[in-house]
Order: sequence, then structure tokens, then C-alpha cells
Amino acid sequence: MFQRQQPSSAPAAVELCGIDKRFGPVHANRAVDLTVRAGTIHGIIGENGAGKSTLMNILYGFYQADAGQILIDGQEVRITGPQDAIRAGIGMVFQHFMLVETFTVLENMLLGAEGGPLLAGGAARARAEVERLERKYRLDVPLDALVSDLPVGVQQRVEILKALFRGARILILDEPTGVLTPQEADHLFRILKSLRAQGRTVVLITHKLREIMAVTDQVSVMRQGAMVAHRPTAGTSREELAELMVGRKVLLRVAKGEARPGPVALKVDDLVMTDRQGVQRVKGVSFEVRRGEILGIAGVAGNGQSELLEAITGIRSATSGRIELDGHPVRGGEGRPEGLGHVPEDRLRMGLVAGFPAWENALLGYQDRPDCVNGPFLDRPMLQRRCGEWMRIFDVRPPDPDYAATAFSGGNQQKLVLAREIEHDPVLLVVGQPTRGVDIGAIEFIHRRLIELRDAGKAVLLVSVELDEIMALADRILVMFDGHFTGEVEGRAADEKRIGLLMAGVRKEAA
Repeated sequence: MFQRQQPSSAPAAVELCGIDKRFGPVHANRAVDLTVRAGTIHGIIGENGAGKSTLMNILYGFYQADAGQILIDGQEVRITGPQDAIRAGIGMVFQHFMLVETFTVLENMLLGAEGGPLLAGGAARARAEVERLERKYRLDVPLDALVSDLPVGVQQRVEILKALFRGARILILDEPTGVLTPQEADHLFRILKSLRAQGRTVVLITHKLREIMAVTDQVSVMRQGAMVAHRPTAGTSREELAELMVGRKVLLRVAKGEARPGPVALKVDDLVMTDRQGVQRVKGVSFEVRRGEILGIAGVAGNGQSELLEAITGIRSATSGRIELDGHPVRGGEGRPEGLGHVPEDRLRMGLVAGFPAWENALLGYQDRPDCVNGPFLDRPMLQRRCGEWMRIFDVRPPDPDYAATAFSGGNQQKLVLAREIEHDPVLLVVGQPTRGVDIGAIEFIHRRLIELRDAGKAVLLVSVELDEIMALADRILVMFDGHFTGEVEGRAADEKRIGLLMAGVRKEAA
């Protein structure tokens, strides 16, 4: 049941009243009301497609609402673009940073503000103001460094500093920790609390319930375009918020017994991968995955994980080294090895054909198998029946084999790919980012299926940037940094701080 926000002594920095927005037949925001109090950190959570990013894009001026009002500090404002939002004191830090990598930090600060009053006295005056903001909010960044030379955590601080430099009193952050190590995320939270202490207002969009509980004062929950609940963070729990997001109880903890590792399914020996520019992305890694276990590879995106998966799945040829699946060599460019299932990191680019119906997507990569044909042609009636059965087992909605892949939600697309790969009975399932962009209800389902596959004696290689996911599912964890492994941790002994240090490049002995 919807619960209105409780009155507070703090004035409202932002009030959204009856915000309504449609994109053709999609009703993205349904008469949404939201009050964000000044000097607080306010979280907005919801499933994929719940409308939270649309709502914030309306506040920042990327979209205009079909109906409703926006009030800033009690005064109605009309925001027709980002410049209007900036003039109203609103700044936004996007999940994918809006920085020019070949410019220095200071040049990025000045970009777009060339006509502002701070530049009337020249760049030296702007530098002095940026340095003042750095000291005030503990946002240490090297102003003369090229952005391309900075770690992602520092680049994010540049984005926050840029918004403050342009006068933001209200700061919106969209999924800010997706590319950060746990230590970098903790540092970000300290910055947000410092901003709050200095009277700034922060709106945090995230799907990570742990972060909501750790850093916010208030949290609002959206579902299917509507606002369904507001809670003081201290008066709620992860379990209640998950239930409000999905509309039913959700099991947040993965239930699994001890692994029973069997024979080696995958063996990788001294593997090197070099990209088209001649840069080594994978630097001589060696490891094994056994039947009956889940091996997790953790790390911040861009440290060689994608290239490693491309070599194992036969998409690309390794520069050197050896890969064996069930004792047989895997050679790049020769297609999918027999006995290997692959759930790719980007399901739409590599896992599905968007315009194909579900039943055709359910046989991609397996269309040459004898059980898929009737004479010289595909056995369409059988394939449609089989796809319908898989959709029922994997709870793909709607369970219609003729439904186009592009029409499914992200979670249902992912379950369709997972159904195809698991139901073809692989020796090894390679899973890249299994729950990227997936709703919390689908996450619960996908995790349970991966555990069931392990318990059936299959080998699972799991790559994920979600540390909670790796720690919950993996029996062993390898941590990847800059193309090599910095350490191995037993799943039951894993802790966030230790893995976070390994993700930052600190070797196991030091960690």
C-alpha cells in the first residue's frame, strides 16, 4: 500500500507533483509525487523499467513531463533542458561519465562554462575556485592530469566536482557505484555524507539495497512507473524494500550447500590475449574449473575479463597459451566448442537477435543439431513447442514462442538466453554478468538456477562486476586486475574488504 511522505521540519529542496510521462504506449511515469528535503541523501529504487531514471531525466531537463509540476526551494520552475536545471542549482552525475578523456581535469571543468563569470578573470580564478571546492568536500583530484590517465573512481570525483563548480546545490547520481571497487564506493559515500554535512542535497538512484541502507536518510520506491512507498531508511529493511520493489516476498540470500568438485572441465594455461592495437589485455593467466563447482572471476570492468571470455568461448584466438575443455583444445575462430554453454555479457549484442521470435532465439548456435531439423528444414512446430516448455520452466513472461526478443524486458531476455544454454546440457557454462540490468525478482531466479546447475555436476565459470553476486555464488574466487590475477579466495572465506584490495591491484600477500 502506498505510504505518503511524512512531514519534516527540513524545507523541501525538490518537489515533484503529479509528474506524468508517456513514450508512445509506454506509461513511464504515472502521476508521481516526490519530496526531497534539503540537506539529505534521498534514495530512489525500483526494478528495471520502474521509471526512476525517467523521473530524474525530467528533473534534469533531458525529458519534459506531459503533466505535473517541478518546485525547487518552494518555487515552481520550468526545466526545458539541462541548462535550465544547472541554473536552478541541479547537477547530475551519469552512470557513464560525460568527460572528454583527452582533456585535463581543469579543462573538463571549464568545458561548457566558458561564458560564466568565473572565467572573466581567467583560468587562474577558475582553478582557485575548483581547489576551494576540493578542500571543502574532500574531492582530491589532480587538476592537470589527463582524464584518460585517471582511475574510474577519480573520474567520478571529477564529475561531482564539475557539478559543484557549476553551482549545483542538488546533486543527482545515477547508479554511481557500478564501476567502482568496494573501497572506491566507500570513499564515494564519505564524499556524499560530506556534501550533506555542508547543506547540499543528494538524490541517489541505485538498485543496490545495501547502499541504500548504508548512506541514505530517506528512500522512495517505484514500481511500474508509479511511486509505491516512501520510508525513512532507519525504519525499513532490505527485505521490506525488495518486497515493495517487486510486489512479493524476495529471497535475498542464495541458499546453497557445499560444492563437490569433480574432474577438471576447463583448463587454461598461460593464456595471453592482445587487442588490435597491440595492447596485452590478458597477461599469462592459468586456472582450472572443475565439474560441480562455480568459479567466480571478480574485478572492475575493463581489466581483461571480456577478452578472457572471448578466448574461452572460441570467439577470438588467443595470442598464446592453451585452453582445454574436457581434454579437447579450444581454438579461437572455430565457433562454440562442443559441450560449452555461453551466456554473454551483452545479451542483445551477442546473445539474441532482437527481431527474431523467441523460438528462433532459443536455437541460436544449436541450429545444426540433428534434433532441430526435420529432413532438410528446421522442425518449426517441435522447436516452438520446446521453446514454450523452456519458457514455462524458466518463467519467461509472456510465455509466447512467437514473441519478438526485443519486446521482452531485460530480465526475461536474460532468462531466455539462460534457458537456451542450460537446456542444451553443457559440460561448462560460461556466464558473463548474469544479472546485468535484471530486476531483483529475476536475479533471485537466475542465482537459483546456477546453483542447481552446479549441484547437477556441471562446471560454471562466472564473471561479474557485482561483488555481492560473486561472493554469494562462487565456491572459489579469482580476482582480476590489469590482465592478471592478483589472488584467489575460497568462497566461504571471502570478505568484501579483502577482495576489494585485490580488485585495486594489491596482491594477495599484502591484502
